[in-house]
Amino acid sequence: MQIKKHQKTSEKTQLHPRNKHRGSYDFKLLAISYPTLEQYIIINKYQNESIDFFNPEAVKALNKALLKQYYKIDYWDIPDNYLCPPIPGRADYIHNIADLLNDSNITNNNQIKCLDIGTGANFIYPIIGIAEYNWNFVGSDIDIASLKSAQKIIDSNTILQNKTELRLQENSLNMFRSVVKETDMIDVSICNPPFHASAKEAQAANLKKLNNLKNTRNARLELNFGGKSNELWCEGGEEQFIKKMIVESKDFARNIRWFTTLVSKSAYLDTFYHLLEKQKVREYKTIEMGQGNKISRIIAWTY
Repeated sequence: MQIKKHQKTSEKTQLHPRNKHRGSYDFKLLAISYPTLEQYIIINKYQNESIDFFNPEAVKALNKALLKQYYKIDYWDIPDNYLCPPIPGRADYIHNIADLLNDSNITNNNQIKCLDIGTGANFIYPIIGIAEYNWNFVGSDIDIASLKSAQKIIDSNTILQNKTELRLQENSLNMFRSVVKETDMIDVSICNPPFHASAKEAQAANLKKLNNLKNTRNARLELNFGGKSNELWCEGGEEQFIKKMIVESKDFARNIRWFTTLVSKSAYLDTFYHLLEKQKVREYKTIEMGQGNKISRIIAWTY
């Protein structure tokens, strides 16, 4: 039986209107920007061009092409086994934060300063924030190797230079303390927290993900997009991580105008709302984001 070519969806309407990735990937165009991608392009079961998203090298090549084509990043790489992020979802976070700032009359983009908590080896949020809005960034991380990787990305791309500063968080129990300086005036903090409570939980989530995608190969116990332990899990998982962030944020209310973080599990929201009210924040809100079949959200608060 002949397989008909699947009609591509013209637009991913669940993504933010300014997201450059609402349409289907144009692999021919991307391969022109980053020729190495061409060797990973395949024809999927719908007879459309795609890549093998279970191949970490193919996913990394796609990210390099996307960053080159849409964000003018000439060099981007990450060490082996570090998190390789899905760029459309990361871009959605940045665009929604831009709306949050605009609604608060924080509109002078080249003066806006953003703190990226756990910036990671991939440095993806500052890349998008600088390329799209010309913001300034402070990126913090507890992992020295991640900061070295981020610094190499900065040094290799003129667009990122003079817009970024990296700071080592020496105490993994802190979010803002020892990273935020007394003189800092930061418009917004962002964070993609480690969602899992243990390595075992992270592995179980990966296997579920593989099964949902109906992968027929032998599944290895590693996330499809990689990830070191500090990127994927922490004691207490995202619930405890975000609760610590909310409690600590009160001490930095004079330094940071808006605090935000991704929240993976909606079941935790009531707990966070209760804690925010206890902290006597002036305002808090939840911003929902749709990414394929997955619903994610940002929680934001200000004193």
